[in-house]
Amino acid sequence: MPFINYVTQIQFDFGAVSLLPQECERIGITRALVVTDAGVRAAGVLQRALDALGTLPCAVFDQTPSNPTEAAVRAAVEVLQRERCDGLIAVGGGSSIDLAKGVAIAATHPGPLKTYATIEGGSPKITAAVLPLIAVPTTSGTGSEVARGAIIIVDDGRKLGFHSWHLVPRAAICDPDLTLGLPPLLTAATGMDAIAHCMETFMSAAFNPPADGIALDGLKRGWAHIERATRDGSDREARRQMMSASMQGAMAFQKGLGCVHSLSHSLGGVNPKLHHGTLNAMFLPAVVRFNAEAEPVRRERRLERMAHAMGLASASDIPEAIRDMNARLGLPRGLAEMGVERAWFDKVIAGALADHCHATNPRLASAEDYREMLEASM
Repeated sequence: MPFINYVTQIQFDFGAVSLLPQECERIGITRALVVTDAGVRAAGVLQRALDALGTLPCAVFDQTPSNPTEAAVRAAVEVLQRERCDGLIAVGGGSSIDLAKGVAIAATHPGPLKTYATIEGGSPKITAAVLPLIAVPTTSGTGSEVARGAIIIVDDGRKLGFHSWHLVPRAAICDPDLTLGLPPLLTAATGMDAIAHCMETFMSAAFNPPADGIALDGLKRGWAHIERATRDGSDREARRQMMSASMQGAMAFQKGLGCVHSLSHSLGGVNPKLHHGTLNAMFLPAVVRFNAEAEPVRRERRLERMAHAMGLASASDIPEAIRDMNARLGLPRGLAEMGVERAWFDKVIAGALADHCHATNPRLASAEDYREMLEASM
């Protein structure tokens, strides 16, 4: 039975980062661990958040890897406990926000992190004891600031999802100012991540009309503004629209994702250096073609409705339009250009079949289907 839940308190505006102290007070955070990464610190964005906090005591963990790991979660928990922090503020992209969610679990729940992974049956074990979290996104991609999930590479090398309504940040502070000047390739890759969320959740067969409406509107905003945001990092309106598309994609994907993310999660576990959003951009054309044959997609004319939101003449134009967009954005032409090897395929396919997104694709994929999608994406 579908469960529909919207969602958390969101502050969305230019300059919204100034609201950090009042959100900490509202939530009851008196001493925060700020979770971020070295790039956000170097860009000066972390300092803007720290300045906004003013006199509120805080400690900083800035060693978030590009794909968060259980080892990094442990390192952050050590800082949190040493500094006696009672809450978390994540300042960064999806990696920092997801790492903070891992810290929120690990600091308050016993045992290894994989105990709480979705495919291990761990979601019901995540309780309200998790530490409170405020999320301040600095990219427009994952939408983790309004999502119930986190993706973390656990100690055994698997890239696993952790899902609980207790993990939804208690506040999301969406300040497009923090994304101004984001480098073009990172803008493009994170923007295509947001677009993938909107498209894939809209294709999912689960019944959730609010999610469908949010996803379709997010797709329209993202598709119309991603080139502007990539071309001119100071375009305030494009940055605002991309941050909205990112937020909307994550609000919608409570409905479920599919083969794009099954493959991206698995391949990202095989080679953690690969960027998740870029992988999603590579897989989207092949998965859209595969899903075109799904009965719910055909019955509800879902590809036609996506084509209309993208300003395309027909549904059959979508895969090539995505490839063309990737090229215009300067993204790779395929997986081979990213260094992916066919020798990895068996391991990637095994991971995709076990991934939590596999079952919510509108058409159930077999191992051979995944192999064909990988080959088509090379």
